[in-house]
Formats: sequence, C-alpha cells, structure tokens
Amino acid sequence: MRILVTNDDGVHAEGLAVLERIARRLSGDVWVAAPEHEQSGASRSLTLSAPLRARRLNERRFAVLGTPTDCVMLAVEELLKDHPPDLVLSGVNRGHNVAEDVTVSGTVAGAIQGMALGIPAIALSQAMTYWEQGPKIHWETAETFAPGVVQRLLGVGWPKGVIININFPNRPPQEVTEVEVTRQGLRDVHNLKVERRSDLAGRDYYWMGFAGRRPEAADGTDLAALLGGRISVTPLHIDLTHLPTTHALKAVLGGPPPKLRDVP
Repeated sequence: MRILVTNDDGVHAEGLAVLERIARRLSGDVWVAAPEHEQSGASRSLTLSAPLRARRLNERRFAVLGTPTDCVMLAVEELLKDHPPDLVLSGVNRGHNVAEDVTVSGTVAGAIQGMALGIPAIALSQAMTYWEQGPKIHWETAETFAPGVVQRLLGVGWPKGVIININFPNRPPQEVTEVEVTRQGLRDVHNLKVERRSDLAGRDYYWMGFAGRRPEAADGTDLAALLGGRISVTPLHIDLTHLPTTHALKAVLGGPPPKLRDVP
C-alpha cells in the first residue's frame, strides 16, 4: 500500500513527523508532499496565478510552495503519477478540526483533494491547550491510537465521495479509553476574533485568531466527543446542499424565471 502524507502546518511541523511514523506502521511505502510554509486556514485553496514549485528533500519527501490541495494534486498528477497512492493521510494537525472548522481547515482540504481524485483519504488532528508558556500538545496520543483506528477503517472501508475526519482529545494516552463515531457539530459561541493593533509607525493592522472559549456541545457531535476525552471519528462529504430548503424553494422558484414586481 502506497501512502501519501500531507498537512497544512508545513513540511517541518512536528505533527507531520508524527504522521509519517504513523504511516510507516501501516506501510513501508510512504511519501510526503507538504507545504513549504504553514497553510492553516487555507481550506481548498489552489495556486492558480503563480508557478507551483516543489523542492525535493530526499527520495520520498517534497516541500511544495503551495497549499495542501496543491500538494495532493501535484503528488498524484505528477510526482507519483507512475504509481499513485492508495491512501492519503493529512495531518496530524496542531489543534483540532471539528464543527465549522472543517470548512476552513487545510488539513481537511488535503484529505478532500485525495477523495476528489478517487483515493481514500483521512484527516487527523490533535487537540491542544494554550498556556502562557505556549501550547501543550499530547502528540503521543495521536501516535498511540491512530495506527489501530486507521487500520480498522481501512478494513471496513467507506463510500467514495466521503473522507474520514479523526480528532484526538487533549489528553495523554492513558486517559483515553473510547472511540466515538460522531457527526459534525456546531459551536454555540463565535470564537473567531479580529484584533486591531498598531505598528511602530502608528499604522493599524489586524490579527485574526480564535478566542478559545469552551462551547456547549450536543451529544453525538465531534465537539462533544473531544470535550469528553474521546477520539472522534466523523465521516464527511463535500455535498453542502441543504435538502429541506431545496424542496421548499422548488414550490416558489420552479418553472419560468419570475419577473420583478413593482415596489410601492
């Protein structure tokens, strides 16, 4: 089995090294194509207006001056075109990717691009906590449990057009006792914030980030599983159609295009 490994934290990220070790426990044929620089929040962005450059670090590792989607596209369509990968693993992300985060996550996007090219794909993320001295990340939790979870998933399989999103809780391995298959959640708080700052010339600039407030989470969601110390496994697909609204709108917009009515 040939495995392609990518991420959005960059080719030198600790989580990528963790994922390489995970992949090598599953196969002896592991290749890496990861961004030269961090691409967190890039979602499915493609580099279309500049050349895409790949720097070969060793026989099976490439640093790509682009996004996670670029990395997977380039690897499958060019770098490994004579023997495409059988599995795409994206991560291990520095921080969880759950709820609405999955729509902006470069980690999830790397897996989606693998799926779009017809390759089974899994995104993996490790939850973490911020402290004054910096983040505390239990990389050993993902490294301990991911090989068994991924192997089990590969054994049972999943439909085409679906990726698997795995999130490991912010706990050491000995405190993790359960895997939960979940649905995508939705936060009840708005955590994304914009902060205005000033440079030395007195000009304003803005810094965007997450406030990190603890949300309430509905049972059965990826959020609730992580908050409860469980490994979350969520099947995701790219179809964003809201079917109830589709059916409701058919009653008022089906047929010839409506004309603008006069407004009093």
